[in-house]
Amino acid sequence: MIEEAELSRAGAPTDPMASPKADQEKKVDTRRKSPTQIAFARLRKDRVAVICASIFGFFVLIAIFAPLLAKLEGQDPTTLHQDLIDQYGYPTIPPNGEHWFGVEPRLGRDLFARFVYGARPSLIVAGTVTILTTIIGVTIGLLAGFVGGWLDRIVSWVIDFVLSLPYLLFAIAVPAVLLTIFVGTSENAAAQDVANARFFSLIIVLSFFGWASLARLIRGEVLSLREREFISAAKVLGVPTRKILFKELLPNLVAPIVISVSMALPSYIVVEAGLTYLGVGLTEPTPSWGLTIAAAQNYYRADPLYLWIPVLAITILVLSLSLLGDSIRDAFDPRTRR
Repeated sequence: MIEEAELSRAGAPTDPMASPKADQEKKVDTRRKSPTQIAFARLRKDRVAVICASIFGFFVLIAIFAPLLAKLEGQDPTTLHQDLIDQYGYPTIPPNGEHWFGVEPRLGRDLFARFVYGARPSLIVAGTVTILTTIIGVTIGLLAGFVGGWLDRIVSWVIDFVLSLPYLLFAIAVPAVLLTIFVGTSENAAAQDVANARFFSLIIVLSFFGWASLARLIRGEVLSLREREFISAAKVLGVPTRKILFKELLPNLVAPIVISVSMALPSYIVVEAGLTYLGVGLTEPTPSWGLTIAAAQNYYRADPLYLWIPVLAITILVLSLSLLGDSIRDAFDPRTRR
């Protein structure tokens, strides 16, 4: 008994049949994990999320290495191959080793080069707008929900006002106004200047209308969080407001922010392509999938590949991002089990 007591105090096993290996097998990893770490661990185990993230990464790599891919083919998105077009504007060659997706009807530009370069504006516009709307919406929602009072009333009124505005009319009118201000009314304005003005005006319009819904969501979350005990304790201890907002409240808003971002990105890709297709988005000479779809509808019967390549690209990209957003929402929702 004395020997067993000494062994117990020394930390050695008292059972002669027990072994150190058995004790190691009984050890369980009890390290504490945050809800965010748990959510990302769920995502890593979700096959749908991994596949969709890989597809999105594939399109991002296409956009990044577009010049290298076009150089590998030996073409560029602006060169006109009029010798490969007949008198009616239709290509005289099918897809081949020199033009992997064929050439564009009427102008003869290489479709593969136009495709890889066309991934850039869609992802740049969607990514930029998502970042801007997230920063603006989270900041305004935090301040309005935490401060309350007259600031909350003003912000709520502004949010309701923005959400009530006719989005499509502004998408049509704002580019025209910016073109008049920065490019001028001359019909001889450079095409590249017009394309740049259209590009930035599209970002401005989408950002102006995109932050309000996220700000309303964050404001509602903050209104419930600011009544919690840890916020009251921070106020009593004299913690500065800035630290309460960004050290105490913001970490508890990671889940709705991540979910909102994952849902916003595919929607902005669709909106950019849709507005460009309607003629109020991007313009030539900017390579864009929306521009390609708008031009290809007149040649669908003669050259279906011209239309289906950008359509399938947008469909696959948006579908993968939507499924990824669903997986992220499920991973951050503790009540959801797949």
